[in-house]
Amino acid sequence: MNRTLSRLAASVSKKPLTSPGAPPTKVVKLSDQLLPATQLYRRLLRVHRKVLPIEMRLMGDDYVKAEFRRTRTTENPLHIVGFLSEWKKYLDFHEGQLAEDAAGSAEAEGGAVRERRLGQKLDPELFEKLSSEQIGQLYELMQATKEVWDDPALTKESEGGIPAGEVLPDLAASHLPKA
Repeated sequence: MNRTLSRLAASVSKKPLTSPGAPPTKVVKLSDQLLPATQLYRRLLRVHRKVLPIEMRLMGDDYVKAEFRRTRTTENPLHIVGFLSEWKKYLDFHEGQLAEDAAGSAEAEGGAVRERRLGQKLDPELFEKLSSEQIGQLYELMQATKEVWDDPALTKESEGGIPAGEVLPDLAASHLPKA
């Protein structure tokens, strides 16, 4: 995205990002200003490092990189503003989780560990607006994720959530000592 469009996106929104008639939420209140694309991209990758488990982080980082790469040549200002605002909402949601975790760990006594809930429920109003094709894709995604998490080979886990005796291919080469 060129610099003019990035400046336009940064200056467009001074009000909370919300649809008319929608009740304000914590995420919407945090998203009161768009970020330039590069800064948003870096903060997304940084928050993934802090919030997501390694398996989800690898997938999430790849997805963020692919989406930003695909949108790099977009020249429609409305599409750019929509793109940046949705990613800013996503970033604010995860930064809110980090803040809650920090507050929760400060309050935790006796080593009690609170389990973090990943993601959020789909808004019923948004669900009603989905086309039948989008609902089908959402259902396929749900089935695929259930298969991954219900796989018996993955239930035999060792430390860190990685299946016993397996090494993730992307991480194996990066942790080897250089000769």
